[in-house]
Parts: sequence; C-alpha cells; structure tokens
Amino acid sequence: MHLLIPFASALSDASMHTVRDLTLSNLTALLAAMTPAARIGTDEYSLTPPHERALADAFGWRGDDGALPWAARQAQADGVAIGDLPWGLLTPVHWHVGRDHITLADPSALNLSDEESRQFLDAIRHLFESEGWTLAYGAPTRWYAAHDTLAGLPCASLDRVIGRNVDLWLANHPQARLIRRLQNEVQMLLYTHPLNDEREARGELPVNSFWLSGCGTAQAVANAAGIQVDDTLRAPLLAEDWAGWADAWRALDAGPLAAWSARSRRGEAASLTLCGERHAQRFDHVPRSAWQRLADLGRRTPVHTILESL
Repeated sequence: MHLLIPFASALSDASMHTVRDLTLSNLTALLAAMTPAARIGTDEYSLTPPHERALADAFGWRGDDGALPWAARQAQADGVAIGDLPWGLLTPVHWHVGRDHITLADPSALNLSDEESRQFLDAIRHLFESEGWTLAYGAPTRWYAAHDTLAGLPCASLDRVIGRNVDLWLANHPQARLIRRLQNEVQMLLYTHPLNDEREARGELPVNSFWLSGCGTAQAVANAAGIQVDDTLRAPLLAEDWAGWADAWRALDAGPLAAWSARSRRGEAASLTLCGERHAQRFDHVPRSAWQRLADLGRRTPVHTILESL
C-alpha cells in the first residue's frame, strides 16, 4: 500500500509558521518507523509539480517536465473515447486582470453548472474544430481537446498556476503558438458572451479563458491498485487558508495517517510519499529490531523539518 499526500507543505512564511505549530502524532510515529527512500523534484518552477511526478513514477509513466498524459487518463475515466490521439485537458477558467499581472482563479470558484459549461464549450467549439481539433465534454470544469500538436507538448499543471501570475507559466514551446492564438480568440469571444453577463449579474465570476495541461497520448498504468492519493490539503493551501489547511492536516493525521501508522505497527508493508512545491519524499516501511528503534529515537528528525524541506 502506498499513500501519497500532495500539498503537504508550501514555501510561504505563513505555511512555515503553520507547520511549526502543528502537532501530528500519527505522522510523527509513522515517520519514526519508516526509512527515507526516493526523493524527486527540482524547484518550484517545474511545470510538473512533485505530486504529479511521484504519481506518474508510481504508474510507470515516462515523460518530460509538463508532458505527462493526465488529460488522456482523466478523459477515459470520464467516458471519452480517446483512441490513439494525444489529448489535453482544457479547463474553463477566470483570469483576473490586475494592475501588474493576470492571475488565474481556482476553477472551483466558478461554480459552473453542467448546462452553463456545455454552453460555453459549444460557443468556442468552432474556433478549435476549424483548426482540426476534436473537443469533448467531461465535467463542468473538465473539457478535453485532441490534436496532433499536443503530443509531447509541455504545459504547466493547473496546480502550479492557480492564484499566480499566468505569464510565468504560459507555454513558449514552438508547438504552443496555436494555443496562444486560440486563447486570444476565446477571450475575445467570451468577453461579450451573454451568459457571462448573466453570471456577473448574480455575482459569479465570468469564464474568460481556458488553461491547457496534461497533454500527451495515453500510457498504460503499471501498478495503480495499491496507490491512494489524499488531496484534502489541496483546496485550503491553494486558497492560502492556513487555518483551514492546519485543520485539514489534523484530520489527515487522525484518519488516514492513523490507519497507516497502525499498518506499520503490525509490520505490514506500507509506503508514504509527502509532496511539497519542490520535492516529493517517499518513505518505506523497513522492519527494525527493538534496539534499532530505540537508537532511532535519538536521531529522529522533527516533522516540521521534513515538511519544510519539501
């Protein structure tokens, strides 16, 4: 069994202060019984965040930074017939135009209904299909696009961009020129769309652009049966709701991590991967003698130090 926890830490001062005030008894006990294993990642500017890279590695996937086929996998799960085409996740989003830069709002804040989402997709469909693209609907915040240019196209994960300056993450790959043009055309079309007028009248954010990510052709998953991803830390961290993030950590410690700690005490094989903005650190259960466990007590690294290193 392998438990993967995205958004276990962040680089902000507020995150660091929050981590140092947390008491996570089950995580502490679990890490004391485990041995650090693979550590992956580079820095906070990689297109693929560490949790996506760690999960892709667990699946046995191959792909460069920003070029892992998450869209094809999710499209298939949403019932889309993907065939052998390369697919990309086309997320309807709101770009907030500020004085100095443009930021991307969390798509969940759009509160898009199924009907609204389908209307927006139908409104922009001709822009893509006239260029030879295939579009498919998956869910209110999940549209899919297939095109030959998406094979191996590096794009920043949506998790990298939410709440941040989009200019830092827009693809500059030669294959992305068409994407940039389509973004401009979509923005102009949606700016005057009556549905956005209705949404703004009732206090909702307008849909004024899209974000492309997860491009590539589907790859087989080598081993997914024993992998559990717990993303309960994601929403509060992306919203910079540190009180909510701390509460989510406590709930995680009292629930899944308590169960994982119990497995470890029973001697069951269990792995844990903690993922931050720069790195993902895997820990594996390695049987120890009583003397080894006693010796480890004096060398135990504080949990906040481990989280801050991610």
